[in-house]
Amino acid sequence: MKNTHLLRRGGLLAAVVASVALAGAAPASAAPGDGSAYGVKVDVKLLGLDAVKAGPLAEAKTSGPTANSLAKANLTGVLTAGAINTEAKRDDNSGAVTAKASTADVGLPLLKSALGDVGVKVVEATCTATQKGVQGATNLVGANLGSAGAIDSTPAPNTQVKVGLGDVNVATIILNEQIKNKDGSLTVNAIHVKLLGEALTSLGSGDVIVSSATCGPAGLPVPLASGAGLWIGLGLLGAVAVPVGIRVVRNRRPATTA
Repeated sequence: MKNTHLLRRGGLLAAVVASVALAGAAPASAAPGDGSAYGVKVDVKLLGLDAVKAGPLAEAKTSGPTANSLAKANLTGVLTAGAINTEAKRDDNSGAVTAKASTADVGLPLLKSALGDVGVKVVEATCTATQKGVQGATNLVGANLGSAGAIDSTPAPNTQVKVGLGDVNVATIILNEQIKNKDGSLTVNAIHVKLLGEALTSLGSGDVIVSSATCGPAGLPVPLASGAGLWIGLGLLGAVAVPVGIRVVRNRRPATTA
């Protein structure tokens, strides 16, 4: 079931669509107990310009570095951003995984010809994996999509803003994109701009992702998996096994000496 709202401003068509499932960005993955996050990833080809590829910027992983940052990013004609801060951590006691990416003062000049000035003060993606499951969220502070107007600070998962010039769709902005990967992990892309490149009036083709977090399923708690817990477990097994072994030996001795 989809809710569609059409907005026409100066020949611009923008449709906001909330959907539960859709084809997302290139599949990500994370093994149980693993997580990652990054601030910006760009792979686009604007009409008449060279291809632009960058990122993932300020990437953090549970395997290290568990935290990362970048003062600013400026990809001419595509994206501008202020401070990026990311983290990805695992709680060895519970097996829980958390990942978070926050990107400040985001501008998207690649959409200027279609929407005018597009900017967001803070773009944040988070995900959390516990023994109960994996969940994610997006928080947008001071978000304005130019002529398409303001948007909710906590958009529903996989909210789409279809951007057009006249009656031709040239891009889709996906807010709070949540992708359930085949390995059971969850990827949350706070903002994902897809340039469609399907018409002569298109802006170009490719993808821009701002603030992304991925969490694999929660790992086994340490008391059951390794480290001190493993030795405790082995000790318990030994406590059970040794008396049995002694009893068997004692039962067999008379038979051996007879």
